[in-house]
Amino acid sequence: MKKIDQVKKEMDEFREQIRRADYYYYALSQPQISDKEYDDLVKELAAIEKKYPKFITLDSPTQRVSGGVQEGFVTVNHRAKMLSLDNTYDTGELLDWEKKIKKVLLKSSEIDYVAELKIDGVSCSLTYEKGILVRGATRGDGSRGEDITQNVRTIKSIPLKLMGNNFPEIIEVRGEIYMDKIDFAKINKLRIAKGEASFANPRNSASGSLKLLDAAVVKKRNLKCFIHSFGWVKGVGFDSHNKFLRQAKNWGLCINANNGYCESLKEVIGFCDLWQDKKGRLDYEVDGVVVKVNSFQSQKKLGVTLKSPRWAVAYKFPAQQATTVVKDVNFGVGRTGIITPVAMLAPVECGGVTISKSTLHNFDEVKRLDIRVGDTVLIERAGEVIPKVIKVIFSKRKGCEKKIKVPNNCPVCGEKIAKEKEEDVYWYCVNPDCPAQLKRSLLHFTSRDAMDIDGMGDSVVDALVNMAMVKSIVDIYNLCEDDFLKLPLVAKKKAANLVSAIEKSKDRSLSRFLYGLGIRGVGEKGASVLASKYLNIENIFSVKESQLKEVSEIGPVLASSVVKFFSSTHVKKMIREFKQVGVNLIETKKRAQHDLLADKIFIFTGELETFSRSHARRMVEELGGQWVSSISKNIDFVVVGDNPGSKYKRAKKLGLKIIGEKDFAEMIGR
Repeated sequence: MKKIDQVKKEMDEFREQIRRADYYYYALSQPQISDKEYDDLVKELAAIEKKYPKFITLDSPTQRVSGGVQEGFVTVNHRAKMLSLDNTYDTGELLDWEKKIKKVLLKSSEIDYVAELKIDGVSCSLTYEKGILVRGATRGDGSRGEDITQNVRTIKSIPLKLMGNNFPEIIEVRGEIYMDKIDFAKINKLRIAKGEASFANPRNSASGSLKLLDAAVVKKRNLKCFIHSFGWVKGVGFDSHNKFLRQAKNWGLCINANNGYCESLKEVIGFCDLWQDKKGRLDYEVDGVVVKVNSFQSQKKLGVTLKSPRWAVAYKFPAQQATTVVKDVNFGVGRTGIITPVAMLAPVECGGVTISKSTLHNFDEVKRLDIRVGDTVLIERAGEVIPKVIKVIFSKRKGCEKKIKVPNNCPVCGEKIAKEKEEDVYWYCVNPDCPAQLKRSLLHFTSRDAMDIDGMGDSVVDALVNMAMVKSIVDIYNLCEDDFLKLPLVAKKKAANLVSAIEKSKDRSLSRFLYGLGIRGVGEKGASVLASKYLNIENIFSVKESQLKEVSEIGPVLASSVVKFFSSTHVKKMIREFKQVGVNLIETKKRAQHDLLADKIFIFTGELETFSRSHARRMVEELGGQWVSSISKNIDFVVVGDNPGSKYKRAKKLGLKIIGEKDFAEMIGR
């Protein structure tokens, strides 16, 4: 029997891997692992938790719906929770599922079902009031999602008004927003032509499109939507799922024509077999079949778990596999600096396409697989798109294969690579000017909360980097009007404004400069603490990790990150260049304008309308107060905007003084 500490550690490792996958997949729309690999992680964690139920935690991925709410859109509550589905992978698991539900229903006879193609897209919720579309939202964390109403209004398959006059007073329907294969191919072709990263698959493309703040751009993406269920309704009743789908179609909602009513599980299995063979003929991607108990009375009796409905299950189509040889391994650098090993494969046909490379994700995965250059490997085309190395076929190993080692330097810029924490699986390039990271670094450095260079948006930054006019962050301080006039769509006035904004930014505080450098783990508060403590960039260069750990609000991980960053030869050279162009690298201890807020501690949560959060924090400092980013009983005022998060709930529990934005404005004389 495993030791208790070992079991806990194993659980924690699985949970962390799943959380990281959720973050990349849902917050950033950049999937790092295949669907099958993700499903396996969840399945293995669930198996351990079933064996050791007393160690199940409330924050375990098995206890909640996966997903996350991304900043940039208003957060809205779902009237009924949007649940995820349990998965099955063969007919045996489907039969086991039916046995379980028959026990609950106390039924030995056949149950009727509705089988629906599982569209490989993005879940959405659409609310209609008196037949009018009033809100569209993402699934988010299941209870709350992002309000994407303006974006869903651009999707032609989503009616702005329901047809007929027998629709309910209020109904919240659920569906899947997707992109056709042909539209996906067109978008990727355009992105590659512009030098942008291609989307991994149509679902990734649809997800990324819905997160755009410009609805006009979303409209050009030609997204579509199939409605598959409802979450909440007022004014109309249904007794079966099949009848709901027919009625929804009459209201003008788009229902997949390939759904099937099945009088038994045997018919369901036949439906699954049919579409497993025919799925390649569809205009859109599907990765399985959703099987639902048809009767709403039976659904109600079966109920739901915290995570999934008991009356529905997903049947996932098997991934397609092939064997090939690893010819070489290249190292890619992502936009956040993460080094990713990529297996270069002998071209092989798999699922109707030629596969010639596959990501190995990270060096821990390389070690786990014990994969080497020259190995024969089994690959799988999971989700019809992403190729994945499943295992090494050791029986074909000859002894001359080469081990894959972590490179000493970044393959793009040559700078040293490092880990944020020793236990991390990811190595990253510490150079903020690495060409693979430069665009992201520039956008962050010039953002409002950092150096606040107005006009340095995506199009300008893309053009500067693509035309090789900027090879380092500091290069923007050497640009003149004539340089900007060479960029597409930049007229004389805009060029002059950009030069003026760049010049003004030289006088920003050291704290904003430090934040703009994008040091891993250093947010606005961390930058403010560093600047206030050390006052001069030179002092930060000489500080030791042990000294940083003693500073309030700087933990061991942040201390290590700061020391590694400033020990880089490239960073030292870059800072010298910032000095030469006249950028302020000293934090002047400003005297408060007056002591209106002297000794008062503030924290901000939610979306402010009158102030940006950075502006509000600066006002607190100028009036003699302090601001913090973590909730504690020492806080004097909690300033709450729209859609406040967990800090607001914690503040209420602690009995802290909670005020609105209007109260805060009156307090500071605005």
